[in-house]
Amino acid sequence: MKKDFTLTVDNLHLPGEVYFPETTKWPCPALCLCHGIPSGQPSSGDDRGYPGIAEKFCAADFVTLIFSFRGAGEAQGNLDMLGWTRDLKAAIDYLASLEEVDKSRLFLLGSSAGAAVSVYVAANDPRVFSLVTFACPAGFGFMTDKQRARATIDHFRNIGVIRDVDFPPSIDEWLDGFKRVSPLRWIDRISPRSLLLIHGDKDDLVPVEHAYKLYEKAGEPKELLLLPGAGHRLRLEDKAITTALDWLKAKARLTYT
Repeated sequence: MKKDFTLTVDNLHLPGEVYFPETTKWPCPALCLCHGIPSGQPSSGDDRGYPGIAEKFCAADFVTLIFSFRGAGEAQGNLDMLGWTRDLKAAIDYLASLEEVDKSRLFLLGSSAGAAVSVYVAANDPRVFSLVTFACPAGFGFMTDKQRARATIDHFRNIGVIRDVDFPPSIDEWLDGFKRVSPLRWIDRISPRSLLLIHGDKDDLVPVEHAYKLYEKAGEPKELLLLPGAGHRLRLEDKAITTALDWLKAKARLTYT
């Protein structure tokens, strides 16, 4: 069963969907999937996006939530990293409010910038039981100065994730949000909860060195999986999805079928 919902964060409306397993064994573990910054490129015809992924995890008895961060898809607002952390916290609040959810087994799986936000939120929210990241950056080096930031903002305008002409009101504050969320600053605070880092060794957007840095800084228990030949969009890699699903099932102590 699927239910549509809307989060309201900072007076912005963010649409989402939650998928409920066909089971009588309530409450179930829950998973929130966190997308990255949209590429602005059309998806291929066989790519069902996050709804398709959500259905796979739901079939494994996870109540699975997907939603759009501010500035993405049909969500209101503009791309803002600190805003994204508040969006994710609201999504976790929503999951935790559902009677079908086992509040002691709340998981996150984030991709790229969504992985970065997931690290930050998990580090600061003890409700998160364990975390999986796809292609997580250690930091946002492209945001090191205003000149590069202006070019990036122009790009984000072109792909539609920054929509308001007067946004950001302060480039310095907007840049500071990326710096504050940088996963390398927070990754060690996930411990003693479990962490799985998955990265493609051919990622040309977030080089594999980022994964090594995060793994080295993270506390135990931690695992790192490098996928040979895989690029940045790991949600399209069956090996990444299967590995994440098996790992989450083990952490949730679900019975394999």
